[in-house]
Amino acid sequence: MNRLNLQAYIAGVQSCDRRTVAKAITLVESTNDQDRALAQELLGSLGAITRHKNSYRIGVSGPPGVGKSTFIESLSLHLLSLQKRVAILAVDPTSKRSGGSILGDKTRMGRLVGNPDIFIRPSPTGETLGGVTRKTRETILILEAAGFDTILVETVGVGQSETAVAGMVDFFTLLHLPGAGDDLQGIKRGIMEVADVIVVNKADGQFLETAKQAKRGLTAALSLLGAADSGWESEILLVSSLNNNGIAECWDCMWKFYRMMSENGNLQAKRREQNVSWMWALVTDDLQDRFKNHPAVQEHLEDLKMAVNNETVTPVKAAAILMQAFTKNLGGGNK
Repeated sequence: MNRLNLQAYIAGVQSCDRRTVAKAITLVESTNDQDRALAQELLGSLGAITRHKNSYRIGVSGPPGVGKSTFIESLSLHLLSLQKRVAILAVDPTSKRSGGSILGDKTRMGRLVGNPDIFIRPSPTGETLGGVTRKTRETILILEAAGFDTILVETVGVGQSETAVAGMVDFFTLLHLPGAGDDLQGIKRGIMEVADVIVVNKADGQFLETAKQAKRGLTAALSLLGAADSGWESEILLVSSLNNNGIAECWDCMWKFYRMMSENGNLQAKRREQNVSWMWALVTDDLQDRFKNHPAVQEHLEDLKMAVNNETVTPVKAAAILMQAFTKNLGGGNK
């Protein structure tokens, strides 16, 4: 990659030079050792800058076909009318077959492209679970340093691991489809517990009555969970992203949450907890990289993969052999 020096990155990000912001995100996503060392310096400098900025991090998740991109586009247009500067981190699924990602959100959000107060960054998930990328937190920090006051993080879809994004944002939005079979069967308790608002999208035309029924079912389900420790009671809203119906009400709900959590100190406490989780995530990622690249592990890895594939060695036994090789030769690995 065309690497800049540290001061050029800092100056470019602070002045919101879009090319530099994009290069900075590419830098933190890089696995190159030189890039990683420079990225660490950059993030350290930008962290001091963002500490004094007021931003709002919003996660958006939901099953495929629920209309996440249309919802985000409509919400962003509403935010632009309120003089907000919006960054959209659209996380795309990586293809298991080719290793490539779809990266189609710029085409699906056509009304936003070219607006100077909007920045859209599609990023592939790679092998990361949770509907986010390995560097989602770092990317958020760069976008905040560039002056975007509202960061929207779109995940790849809902599943048992999709609650990961809730640990990176201030407010978690769960989109729900009306008429998708049993309204409650498709939603795990865990993700309902972390959702700050559930949006029944596509509540228009022939789906309007079905959407109202879905809202009643979801309201009954939420009543069994009780209020969160923060005191916030999750809301269920009917929205037609296509017709912009309910979008303003949705933002009012999000902003009410932000004011309430800021005033009672819960927002700041949540971010402090997230920073500790971020620290442990970085430690885990680094240990995993060192483990995979350790010479003693590499020596056994291919043979063990073949043995596990042929069912001559169990995964449990193979993992034990690799761990034994790693811990026995800790002094000989990458430092």
